Amino acid sequence: MAQTKKAPIIKPFNAVIFGGDGDLAVRKIYPALFHRFVDKQLNVDFNIYAITRSNDKHVAFNERLRKFITESTDYAVDQKTVETFLKKIIVLTLPGHSIEDYQPLKIELDKNPIFQNVYYLSTPSDAFGEIGDALNACGLINESSKVVLEKPLGNSLASSRHIHATISRSFTEKQIYRIDHYLGKETVQNLMVLRFANHLFESAWNSEHIESIQITVAEGLGVEKRGEYYDNSGALLDMVQNHLLQLLCLVAMEPPAQLDADSVRNEKLKVLKSLRLLDDKTVLTDTAKGQYTRGKVDGHSLNSYLEDISKYESSTETFVAIKAHIDNWRWKNTPFYLRTGKRMTKRYSEIVINFKSVKHNVFHAQGDIPGNKLIMRLQPEERIELVQMTKLPGPGGYRYRPISLKLDYMDSFNERFPEAYERLIVDILRGEQTLFMRQDELEAAWIWIESVVNGWKKANQKNILYEAGTWGPGEQIMEENHTWSTNPKFNEGV
Repeated sequence: MAQTKKAPIIKPFNAVIFGGDGDLAVRKIYPALFHRFVDKQLNVDFNIYAITRSNDKHVAFNERLRKFITESTDYAVDQKTVETFLKKIIVLTLPGHSIEDYQPLKIELDKNPIFQNVYYLSTPSDAFGEIGDALNACGLINESSKVVLEKPLGNSLASSRHIHATISRSFTEKQIYRIDHYLGKETVQNLMVLRFANHLFESAWNSEHIESIQITVAEGLGVEKRGEYYDNSGALLDMVQNHLLQLLCLVAMEPPAQLDADSVRNEKLKVLKSLRLLDDKTVLTDTAKGQYTRGKVDGHSLNSYLEDISKYESSTETFVAIKAHIDNWRWKNTPFYLRTGKRMTKRYSEIVINFKSVKHNVFHAQGDIPGNKLIMRLQPEERIELVQMTKLPGPGGYRYRPISLKLDYMDSFNERFPEAYERLIVDILRGEQTLFMRQDELEAAWIWIESVVNGWKKANQKNILYEAGTWGPGEQIMEENHTWSTNPKFNEGV
């Protein structure tokens, strides 16, 4: 009988969070550590250091932290457990990046020299190099140290390489964890099992049996408080370059020789290198971009993008749809439709595998038989559906319609599922890099993304305006030169 590989153990650690009083840290990182602590997965000695730039906000930070820790708990946790965890968090003020500035941190970390130090850089990327250099100069980096990098990791191939060069002065590739929370979702994890542990699906997972694949990330919100950042990135860089391309890789990759980090990431890299580049001609037929205007949802008026960012004009896209092609043996001529947008009708993310219709319809009197669909819903609720044709009960011949077989995680397992950050942080502590991008992956993604950006510039492609609260500019695009729809509303499960 095959032996199941045991997960690496978690060793005692210091979690050092730069940008420790920031929104991401308070909303995601500390609650993730707290829930793993409550679940007794962090059953080792550890300390958490919240690194701030000034002393002014310490009281407000503590109040916010207590609030989010408490509100993130949807099950009974006694207040004593909350207080025990909060005592693990030590706030340190490091006003700059000199050796002198880092002395308070060095004094703390030197108290436990055998602990692994995990440096979580929840900061702008232009600070990565300075932080790494200061840690290195203070002797706070060794073989067991790790560094976690939050996006955005640049806005181009050149800037991505520059960021890597600055952080590589202090950390090796084996120590770098580029985090993408989408890869920590339960349904994304189950995609690997679904594909590689079920002969039924793996044998049909190719262009011979699959008509198309759709990956949609629809956001109901606008840019909110991220207007300045978003206006410099847009939907392509904010969502497609990382989240959607990573999902595409997991759907399209070949089976890895074994389930270790480099084997999985090698296969993902092959997918990215097989993506067909676009140019100023193909972007006109295989991409679309748009920007939301005023609209309504449930009777409530919504601002336009320009009103949200307080500008009179902007060419930034808030919606993008791409018909992508992977030029290899498995996926030749099978289109991958990537869609994402803000101010859509509702928030959801899903992957839809559209299988081809049967080769010969023996029920032709009932009309065409649509192909099966495999739907993996990532959010807001996680579930898997297999849409198949089923005979309707009763006499009267073979009358049929599509029926969904559903695996709803909450209904099926009746337990709390860890948030994505919980799983990813545990992987970091264990030294498991499978769900984190390698630099060569990142560069391959940027090469493809830049073919889109450059194609848009050369073709002078304009945004198509769409009303907030709709599915985007689908109908307008169909009226132009596209032969495919950017509108996901026909999908089962939407």
